[in-house]
Amino acid sequence: MDNYTVTISLIGVAALGMAWMPSFTKKTGISDSVVYVLLGVIAYSFMDMLPKPDPVRYEDYVKHTTEFVIIISLMGGGLKIDRPFSLKAWEVPFRMLTVTMVLCIALLAFLAFTFLHFDLPSALLLGAVLAPTDPVLAADVQVGPPLEKTKDDVRFSLTAEAGMNDGMGFPFTWLAITVASLAPNDASHLFEWFAYDFVYKIIAGVLSGILLGSLLGYLIFNVSKKREFININDGFIAVASALLVYGLTELIHGYGFIAVFVAAVTLRNYEFENEFHKDLHDFSDQVERILVAVVLLVFGGSLVHGILDSLTWPMAIVGVIFILVIRPVSGMIGLIGTKLHNKEKLGISFYGIRGLGSFYYLSFAFAEKDFLYSKELWSTVSFIVLLSVIIHGLTAATVMKHLEKNFSKEI
Repeated sequence: MDNYTVTISLIGVAALGMAWMPSFTKKTGISDSVVYVLLGVIAYSFMDMLPKPDPVRYEDYVKHTTEFVIIISLMGGGLKIDRPFSLKAWEVPFRMLTVTMVLCIALLAFLAFTFLHFDLPSALLLGAVLAPTDPVLAADVQVGPPLEKTKDDVRFSLTAEAGMNDGMGFPFTWLAITVASLAPNDASHLFEWFAYDFVYKIIAGVLSGILLGSLLGYLIFNVSKKREFININDGFIAVASALLVYGLTELIHGYGFIAVFVAAVTLRNYEFENEFHKDLHDFSDQVERILVAVVLLVFGGSLVHGILDSLTWPMAIVGVIFILVIRPVSGMIGLIGTKLHNKEKLGISFYGIRGLGSFYYLSFAFAEKDFLYSKELWSTVSFIVLLSVIIHGLTAATVMKHLEKNFSKEI
């Protein structure tokens, strides 16, 4: 059989299957991520003609593919949040972004350094790439399309957290790269990291997102809709806008991921009740789901072709501790003092799903600098993502349904 024909046929089947996944998840409580990883394992176990899914050998492909999916996901995530932005209304995701995320990085890096005996750069990198909640694989715990008219603090918090902290993984990834580049007894570059990679790039990303999001809102809702000067009726504007915002922000050396999410939230808050927000969200969501189906198949294939070969029992233990202890406990600490019910706090804390963002940051770091424990990092990160897919994917739908029944409100 022709390898190319088989590959595009499999992609077609995977993309087509995504149309039925929401109904399947609703009936079974099983996330589509579980299904597609399993299908990837099966397909790559019996089809030798498929392209070899080797993230170590094809790091550039991993970096750019996951980067594109995350960009689209961040735009869709920002557009579907039905809560006007304010520091008070967004208190919970800001707590998760600061307290919880920093605790996750520090505790995981500590375990990697002391228990797994990684060197300091590799330990910091492990904490940095696994701390952010993934915006791509977390669809089952996020809010639905715009203008749903329901208030769900758990889904809102996880959606906003995933959008904000996926971009915030960058400064700490750069910290690991910086530490790996330091000469002995030379800490001068740490100040440069703080001033440039932490302060400047975050501020540039936020300001770029606000400015470009406001400009897009004006062009779409003022110029196009009201004056009928330009006829814009297609949701593909969301994808085009995401790529534009990301590219322009990266040109000024800001964090593009932060800018895309901020731009999406700014655009969503521009004429908040306008129905066109649904079109924008729906198109980006469809593109994202197709891409996710393909990436998850490849991830399943990588499990068959040795991505876990460097995994040891101590690494697996650290992975389990991170998913079941570090993230939930860090989340509960971050939510101390909020008015949420304890069940809501547990839901937010436990469902910090790991996913494609971790693969992106890992491949990005390896493109910038050689790390001593690169193979071990790939195996550990892949195992933790797999663990998250299984544990969260098999329980999220049922738990979210229970929380919605008890805590969601019509608005």
